[in-house]
Amino acid sequence: MQLNPPSNNLTTSTYIYALGRIEPRFPRLSVEKEYAQATGRAETAGLTDRQALQTVLSKPENRYLARQLCYVVTIEGLDTYILQLGDPVDLTVLIDSLRPVPQPGDVDVIVGRRGPIAPPEVCNGLMVPIVTLDQCYSFDRASFIKSIPRPEKISAKEFGPAAEELFDRIIQMADNAGATDADRAVNYCAVRYPAIYARAAESFAGNSSLTALDVRTSPLSGTRKIVEVIFSYTNRGTDVTEKFFVRVDVTEEFPFLHTKLSPYYDR
Repeated sequence: MQLNPPSNNLTTSTYIYALGRIEPRFPRLSVEKEYAQATGRAETAGLTDRQALQTVLSKPENRYLARQLCYVVTIEGLDTYILQLGDPVDLTVLIDSLRPVPQPGDVDVIVGRRGPIAPPEVCNGLMVPIVTLDQCYSFDRASFIKSIPRPEKISAKEFGPAAEELFDRIIQMADNAGATDADRAVNYCAVRYPAIYARAAESFAGNSSLTALDVRTSPLSGTRKIVEVIFSYTNRGTDVTEKFFVRVDVTEEFPFLHTKLSPYYDR
């Protein structure tokens, strides 16, 4: 599958809708040493380092340490953003995202507002954009796939692999940092619009492959920014391509569905 270059000036947004992983970092040596002392006072025998980290940070008396850490969003293994809380109450959300036993299929959804590049002193020299976090939720891939409604005419044996493949392809798209209107629309569809998975399963069952994913500005855009996410499926036997698309409104911080998935015809 290829992701074709976004057309019609789908530019970088001030908003972020990213799929990645949240990782804690020590911004300064003093914070790391303070954490080591707190760990020494806690009951951590038999725990892995990651389990000990969450155990220590979850204790009310250690919340001061949790506030001192910097939280980095990594996407495809690359440090991409540093998170800044929009509301201090959301600190619990960040602590909970630090899973005691991380798995390759873990995903954190980050919704927020992009700010300036962080100065070196914020996170031990890391200079990436700061994102003010407004929403964050976490899941693992297996649980997410199981939660997607399955079409009655598609068996669970067929649907599961189809949904996994589509989700993985979206996650692995090059340069998808959730920062452009195109990225935000695709990521929104991946985690909030299950109809694209039903369509993938039906197309695979019909001997078609997902061959392209395009994102372009909708002709309906006016005072609002509406984009079209277009999925192309090519039959493996006849080489005939069918296209389906969904319109997503990305005007503001929280994207939403404008029109449901339907056949797409080239203009």
